[in-house]
Amino acid sequence: MRQIVRQSRQLGAIIQSQRRAKGLTQAELADLAGTQQKTISAIENGNEGTKLGTLLGVIAILGLDLQVVPRHTDNTSIEDIF
Repeated sequence: MRQIVRQSRQLGAIIQSQRRAKGLTQAELADLAGTQQKTISAIENGNEGTKLGTLLGVIAILGLDLQVVPRHTDNTSIEDIF
C-alpha cells in the first residue's frame, strides 16, 4: 500500500484501516503503544496535536513506515492541492 498523505485525517483513516485489518481495538493498540485509547481515537479522527513520537510508535506497531519524499511539482497552485 502506497498512499500520499497531505492531511491528518488521511493519515488517521490509514491508521484506522490498518488497525482494523490487524483485528485490534483502539484500546489494544493504545496498550501496545503505551498511550490511551482517546489518543488513538484522536489520531484516527485526524485531530492534530499528537506527539510525533507517539504517532511514529503507532505507525510502527501497525507494521507501517512513514516516508518523506520531495513533492512532485508541476506549477500547481497550493490551493489546487488542498
